[in-house]
Amino acid sequence: MAQSGLHIPADEGSEMAVFKTVFADIGDEQSIEQSLSTFSSHMVNIVEILKHVDHESLVLFDELGAGTDPTEGAALAIAILDDVYRRGARVVATTHYSELKGYAYNREGAMNASVEFNVETLRPTYRLLIGVPGRSNAFAISRRLGLEESIIELAKSQITKETNQVENMIASLEESKKSSDAELEEARQIRSEAEKLRADLIGQLEGLEQEKAKVLEEAENQAEEAVKKAKQEAEQIIKELRTLQKESHAIKEHKLIEAKKRLEEATPSLQQGKKQRKPKKVEVEVRPGDEVKVLSFGQKGIIVDKINEREFQVQIGIMKMKVAKDDIQPLEPVKKKEPKPLATIRGNDVHVKPELDLRGQRYEDAMLKVEKYLDDALLAGYHSVSIIHGKGTGALRKGVKELVKKHPHVKHAKDAAANEGGLGNTVVEFK
Repeated sequence: MAQSGLHIPADEGSEMAVFKTVFADIGDEQSIEQSLSTFSSHMVNIVEILKHVDHESLVLFDELGAGTDPTEGAALAIAILDDVYRRGARVVATTHYSELKGYAYNREGAMNASVEFNVETLRPTYRLLIGVPGRSNAFAISRRLGLEESIIELAKSQITKETNQVENMIASLEESKKSSDAELEEARQIRSEAEKLRADLIGQLEGLEQEKAKVLEEAENQAEEAVKKAKQEAEQIIKELRTLQKESHAIKEHKLIEAKKRLEEATPSLQQGKKQRKPKKVEVEVRPGDEVKVLSFGQKGIIVDKINEREFQVQIGIMKMKVAKDDIQPLEPVKKKEPKPLATIRGNDVHVKPELDLRGQRYEDAMLKVEKYLDDALLAGYHSVSIIHGKGTGALRKGVKELVKKHPHVKHAKDAAANEGGLGNTVVEFK
């Protein structure tokens, strides 16, 4: 068909061979006039074909070896196929012999194929099964056509055990082929759905990235505006202080405190006016099961497996993907325990600062630090120390006050003077 310019029933990208000669032994050319039987007529054609076959030939054999004793016919058919194969020709041969059905399993370069047949309707389905030999449906067809069951059972008893095993094997192969075809179709559908979901997820991630960039841009604009406003306010305060200096008036303490307070209020909140700094990369080991953030996607995921020293398999939603180690940030980094220094008490030589700065600390961590600091300060021989907690919401200040009040070696605790931090600093005196 291909060499004649006809369309062929094949997938795009299929390859076809080109043959210089095509030989066929098809049909029954028996002749009373020439004293030729069915077998003889076939053999005359085959002998002529074998005289001209080469590596550029296509040979078609219909019921090769038929018309004579089945054992001898099958043996001749196998020998003919081997001879044509050695010459390099392509061969298509049909047969009902069980010996030839097993031929493809034992010969390199040969493969079984069959056309599916529906025994219920007595019609072919026109489905080609590659790798599965055709089985005889003589008993099933005879039963459907009305042959008595007793005759069919008697016929079955005449079949050798080996032939029956071959037929059962072929039936099992047909069932396996149908099952694998159904599973393959299901797998294709699942793959198609997965690809669609992946495309949707990538689209959503791109949308999130655009939204994130927009939010960051708005935040930067707001921060710039806050910095600009704070700068103007600071310049105004400095201008007022210079005016007071020029007038040679002594600047009173409450004026300085008020100016300082105004400067603090003019300062933009944390992170405003500053571009977000990228966190420093910390070499942290992650293991399967750890929750991480994939930086390039901005999404959370779970470590599934370690592929090699530079790549991990990460599951994000329903997707699993390979991610570089540098693109992974643990959501809860494993903190390495710092080695505890040996406890050495050396009286006044212990190196302890006269003040403890708690600003920016969490409440629980701050209370633990205060307890330890008070003990260290006592060992260092201080009569009084300062605990800087800032004003904020007042939670740290209240916690510090309550803790030092209960300490057995604390004599008195009070707020620092206005020029020393005021309410943001607690001065502790020891007994």
